[in-house]
Amino acid sequence: MKKTILLFAFLSLSLNGFGQGLLSKKTNFSQQDTLRGSITPERAWWDLNYYHLDIAVNPDKKYISGKNTVQYKVLQPHHIMQIDLQSPLKITKVIQNDKTLPVKQDGNAWFISLNKKQNKGDIQSIDVYYEGYPKEAVNAPWDGGISWKKDSNDNHFVASSCQGLGASVWWPNKDHMYDEVDSMLISVNVPKELMNISNGRLRGVESLPDNTNTYHWFVNNPINNYGVNINIGKYAQFSEVYKGENGDLDMSYYVLDYNLEKAKEHFTDAPKMMEAFEYWFGPYPFYKDGFKLVEVPYLGMEHQSSVTYGNQYKKGYLGRDLSGSGWGLKFDFIIIHESGHEWFANNITNKDIADMWIHESFTAYSESLFVDYYYGKQAGADYVVGTRRGVQNDRPIIGTYNVNNEGSGDMYYKGANMLHTLRQLINDDVKWRNILRDMNAEFYHQTVTTEQIENFLAEKSGLELHAFFNQYLRDTRIPVLEYTTNGRKLNYKWSNTVDDFTMPIQIAIDGKKQWITPTSTINTIKLKSKNASIKVSNDFYIDVKKL
Repeated sequence: MKKTILLFAFLSLSLNGFGQGLLSKKTNFSQQDTLRGSITPERAWWDLNYYHLDIAVNPDKKYISGKNTVQYKVLQPHHIMQIDLQSPLKITKVIQNDKTLPVKQDGNAWFISLNKKQNKGDIQSIDVYYEGYPKEAVNAPWDGGISWKKDSNDNHFVASSCQGLGASVWWPNKDHMYDEVDSMLISVNVPKELMNISNGRLRGVESLPDNTNTYHWFVNNPINNYGVNINIGKYAQFSEVYKGENGDLDMSYYVLDYNLEKAKEHFTDAPKMMEAFEYWFGPYPFYKDGFKLVEVPYLGMEHQSSVTYGNQYKKGYLGRDLSGSGWGLKFDFIIIHESGHEWFANNITNKDIADMWIHESFTAYSESLFVDYYYGKQAGADYVVGTRRGVQNDRPIIGTYNVNNEGSGDMYYKGANMLHTLRQLINDDVKWRNILRDMNAEFYHQTVTTEQIENFLAEKSGLELHAFFNQYLRDTRIPVLEYTTNGRKLNYKWSNTVDDFTMPIQIAIDGKKQWITPTSTINTIKLKSKNASIKVSNDFYIDVKKL
């Protein structure tokens, strides 16, 4: 993400590209980028089914050791498997059917030679043992890794964050977004005085004679790799049951013990978020796993069913309104934004990180929908329009495919304003809401491409959106409506646009609203008076130039 206070700081979360790779402007790509970002032959032949991540975390030494059991289905016979693990961590051995397998390392990619015949349709598993000192996050979440911190009482306070950089920064896995594990057991051994909070539901706590406890968390739903997390600290917990669209939803909150009373008052934004987002997007996608908000020593991230929080119990973004509209101080930015990712990032997940806008644009837009739900449509519009001040138009929103490359940080608020503009074009709020809900149902627990999302929105809206998406996702220019009045004529056209851009917009002539459809050539309509006032709605993300 970016460090710009304006928005993207937290973005790793969504921003994704943060220092970790988030929002990287890299243009020259290496073999390691290809190994990380493409569906290599050593990935393509097997389908990931199940993980059991079983590790010990030693906060004093900043050390992790353990294994990951990888269960998979053979799609095509093959004998080489790619598993990813980033330096300085090392795979120490790989076992299948009680036999140690040969492993060859190529940077952060580890290629395992399987001795057993891999028959199409077979369900197989391997145990990948590893250990070492994982990369320490210097400024999480923008530069992913493990945050080894202390709380105010000098207790260990440890957390993972790895969007963009990849989950292989702290555990071995198939580190590509296209293939999500169907379910997962996360077993984390920590010193007895501490707790570990991870995704899903707690199956049990195992006390060991060496003054440690192992926390076993089970994830019932598909989960993307970067959504998996560990959070270790001296936590206190409280919970509530939310009456949601799919029944009772367990909502739990884990905070540092001395922040318990503060959190009970401040976290009331969480059920408010759930109410608004179930209205707009449909049922929370992970009822089986519940919802958790977990305090961490960094700003926050959208870890699935284990959303992390570090916004200092303030409204806005660390007490600031990113929109400048005033509405941004009506809610805790991290609670709302990171939880919005449960629908867009965790439910609907991009196959390639170049399409990260699917996560970030919709989630940044969800902030304004939260405002809309509680304070009205105009308030929501004022909020999202206000966030345009963070747009840089430096690079296209879509990144480079197959090399683990994110697009511009404009995927946040330029993307949000693109969606706000699309809402105007549809011009039917009931239809717009149904489209958002249908999207989460259509792509429920799936990984998707930009093409799929574009086609879905075009089909459901009934609009031709090819040039629209090319303009806002693949071009850095903002459309300019050029107009002039000549007597009783209004002349207008688009400039600064891609080919075939003919987006209609709403204007007001002497206070009376009407739609016009500019093209790249001059269009003319008659005016009732020579001195007619012309006002262009600011709900469309365009620039206006009177000639």
